[in-house]
Amino acid sequence: MSKVKYHYDSETLSYRKIERKRGKTVKYGFIFLLAAAIFGFLFVFLASQYVESPRERALKHELSNLQLQYELINKRVENAFLALESVEERDNSIYRLYFEANPIPEEQRRAGFGGVNRYKKYEGYDNSKLIIESNKRIDKLQKAIVVQSRSLDEIAVLAADKEKFLSAIPAIQPVRNRDLKYMASGYGYRTDPFTKVRKFHFGMDFTAPRGTPIYASGDGVILRADSNSSGYGKHIRIDHGYGYISLYAHMYEYKVRANQTVKRGDLIGFVGSTGRSEAPHLHYEVWKDGDRINPINFYYGNLSAEEYARLLEKASLENQSLD
Repeated sequence: MSKVKYHYDSETLSYRKIERKRGKTVKYGFIFLLAAAIFGFLFVFLASQYVESPRERALKHELSNLQLQYELINKRVENAFLALESVEERDNSIYRLYFEANPIPEEQRRAGFGGVNRYKKYEGYDNSKLIIESNKRIDKLQKAIVVQSRSLDEIAVLAADKEKFLSAIPAIQPVRNRDLKYMASGYGYRTDPFTKVRKFHFGMDFTAPRGTPIYASGDGVILRADSNSSGYGKHIRIDHGYGYISLYAHMYEYKVRANQTVKRGDLIGFVGSTGRSEAPHLHYEVWKDGDRINPINFYYGNLSAEEYARLLEKASLENQSLD
């Protein structure tokens, strides 16, 4: 029950009830509500500035966790870069050098991304710089990995080709040492057994009994297995690729035919004395890009250092050839 107020009238010596006007009541009520609203707003504002709500605490904790995760990601990216740099160094200084491929320049490995701003969508946030830098590092790492991956693909192809090349080179003696009587004549000027004239001998003569096995000195394809070349008698020519051809002359019998694929060490025929020959032996030649070269340089595949030294000494003697 609201209190009733009275006013004492000294003229009439009596109390008169004070009647509050309706307009004033409304006015006072409005002022009170306005003051309450202002006070409430100020309270909420001050509280929001100095007191964290549960949601704000949760968001702040989540943001702190994200920052930690970004820092950990950056650390892992940095470690990945260090590991990749080690691979890149070996790639340039060992792998590509060994397989005769040009090293990949640093500017190509670390080239940036031109054109439009790839990171515009990350701008405008409190941690935009951290997010953008992290994404930039990851993108650079991905690109560097792609470049290195392509390089290793190239090295794999070169390695396969190198292995094929090493297998193709005529790198073994075509007649085994245990089957030889002796090495009769080497590459260079020798006395012709028929004319007794000094002339250039373009191969090596291995003396061995008739029927001694002859082996392919490298992988390749049989070009010829016939007696249609003057002086060579029954002979075989093997195309090893890479410009190399080996020739085996004065044979007694073939064990291969034209266009047949052979591997290093495969039996291809037997020693004989056909054609322009003084005695059973194998006349062996190596061709490179159309020129006949010294076969002595291609016996690293099945001779020891001592055997090679003895062979080199005998091959250097200027004696009489057998063909």
